[in-house]
Amino acid sequence: MTLTAEARDILQNVTTATLTTILLKKGLRNVWIRGAMPLRPDQPRIVGPAFTLRFVPAREDLATPASWGSPISTRAAIEDMPEGCVCVIDAMGITDAGVFGDILCARMAKRNVAALVTDGVVRDLTGVLATGLPVWCRGAAAPPSVAGLTFVGWNETIGCGGVAVIPQDIIVIDSDGAVVIPQALLAEVLAEAPAQEAMETWIVSEVERGEKLPGLYPMNDATKARYAAHLAAGKE
Repeated sequence: MTLTAEARDILQNVTTATLTTILLKKGLRNVWIRGAMPLRPDQPRIVGPAFTLRFVPAREDLATPASWGSPISTRAAIEDMPEGCVCVIDAMGITDAGVFGDILCARMAKRNVAALVTDGVVRDLTGVLATGLPVWCRGAAAPPSVAGLTFVGWNETIGCGGVAVIPQDIIVIDSDGAVVIPQALLAEVLAEAPAQEAMETWIVSEVERGEKLPGLYPMNDATKARYAAHLAAGKE
């Protein structure tokens, strides 16, 4: 299933925490990209299909400033990014070389790329923030990517933050980080996510009323009956 506008709207209202719970129930434990956290605290929840980039360890004859003009370059990859995609960059967790800086992020913002997610870092932090491009990463470093990485390709299967990411997988990102929804499971997640989110919202309201957690979370039969009555009352 592809990410339709309706599907995107549904996922915009589902937290990444809820999504990890749903995917865990389906047997997927490894869906949260480690190290990719919001660069600024006010970034909104974003949903989009993955557009992947892959780096490997730096090799001196390949990782040079001259390589930025190569047909296989981060610059060429950016020009191939479709509007609304989430750029996911495999930087192998390296934190002493920035994968992208302000100029590249500015071009991505101009092309209406939804966000950048990486298990590495960015550079030119002030400039990157000024572009308005939402970024999830490990932080910032001054050296350029070629100081520690070699770019080798885009739109292929990668590993980012210990998670396998395939192009067109669905990426949902919020203040808790980035979660990968396999494209083949999107329909199932969409069918379950709103109900799971509603149930957890109701549980929080019960906690705020003073209810004890045993029997509430997870629900016992009596709590399930109360929740069913709550749902029924909402439909009247």
